[in-house]
Parts: sequence; structure tokens; C-alpha cells
Amino acid sequence: MDVSQTAIRVMLVDDHPHGREGMRDIISADPSFTIVAEAMSGEEAIERIEQQQPNLVLMDIRMPGMGGLEATHQIKSRWPAVKIVMVTVSDEITDLFEAIKRGAQGYLLKNLTPSAWLEYLHAVAHDEAPMSKELAARMLQEFTGSAGSSRPASSTAVSSTASTRFGRSEGSKSQSSTPLTDREKDILEHVAYGDSNKEIALKLGISEHTVKNHLKNILQKLHLDNRVQLARYALEQGLHERS
Repeated sequence: MDVSQTAIRVMLVDDHPHGREGMRDIISADPSFTIVAEAMSGEEAIERIEQQQPNLVLMDIRMPGMGGLEATHQIKSRWPAVKIVMVTVSDEITDLFEAIKRGAQGYLLKNLTPSAWLEYLHAVAHDEAPMSKELAARMLQEFTGSAGSSRPASSTAVSSTASTRFGRSEGSKSQSSTPLTDREKDILEHVAYGDSNKEIALKLGISEHTVKNHLKNILQKLHLDNRVQLARYALEQGLHERS
């Protein structure tokens, strides 16, 4: 097999040389990936993307000039098929939400093991990356004020503060106006709690392939890019309260 023709094309974006070196060491160890470009700023990343056409971008959040958040927004606006994973030393929830809102597919903490990085990037590249249980629990807490990650026993209204933070106005659609089928709502409920495709398939008694097809259809119907955006939609629509 010719790896150069089949490998996932990756671009590394970090203003610190050591940051790019660390990412380079991890990515280079897996022949499924090939590094086609590196950039030191958001502006340079946009220029390099046009030249090198990567499939996947690893983007540092904090950089001088155009930071990772704005660069992500501009890249996704111009090249929506490019997948972007934010790389950060902090899991500050506001940064992560903002990155997802701007189109990023997910995030990686710099202190994770190389094997965890590669496993996650493979999942992102093949549209199989679940939202972490931790992030799911924190999203639920942001929307409902729930202190834990367990599913609520009773209905809890979404606070106006959370609604505003996530771009939802007072006149947003209610659950009854969602374009989704009952089965799609069932799947989104599980997505909101960070369940993987395999977990959803087991709980609903369907195949993983069927779950993937449903998720693809849901993303198209809602014009969304990733599972975290789907989870946010589920919380906004109250689908997490269906159980």
C-alpha cells in the first residue's frame, strides 16, 4: 500500500516550536498520518491550508495575532470539510464550547499519552469520535445546573443564561418543532450523555452501522458539524429529559 496516497494529511498549528515538535513526534509514529504543513499562527495556517489541502488540522488555541478560535472559524467557513482538533493545556469549558461553536471537531489536552492522541485522531478522521463523558457531564451541568453526570429523574428547564451563552434566543424552537424522527431523538439523547456509537447500538438494539447512518442524517438535517454540537442541540431541545 502506498501510504503517501492513503494517509490522512495533517497540518500542525502552534506558535511554539516545542509544541509543534511534540505533535510531530506523536503523529509521525503512525503511518496512517502524514504531516503536510506546519504553521506558527492562524494567518499562516489559512495560507498553508490553501496550498497543502490537509484533511486534519491540530490547532493550538492560544497564539499571538489570530488565535486558534478565530482561525478555526475562518477555516471552517472556507473549507468546511477540513477537520479541526483544538490542542490545549487547559480544559477550560468556555474555551472548549467556543471552539466547538466555531466548527472544531473536538479537542486534545497536551498532557495526554501519545496512544490516547492517536486513538482519538483516528476516531475524528473517520467521523467516529464520541464526546467524552466528562465534557458531556459538564455540558449538562451548564445547561441544567445539575451537579452530577447521571441522567436527571425529572425535567429541568434550560436556564436563560445557558441559552444565551450557546446562542439560543427566547424564541428558539421547542422539542415539538424539531425535524427529527423519534428514533433520531433517541440517538441524540444518548449522544448528549457522551455515549459512543457502540454503546448507543447496544442500548437501542441496533447495529453500529445503523447508528452511523442515523448520525449522518441528523447532522445533515440540522446543518451541524460534530457530536458536541449535536449534544448541545439535544440539551437545548430538552431531549436529555426524555428518559
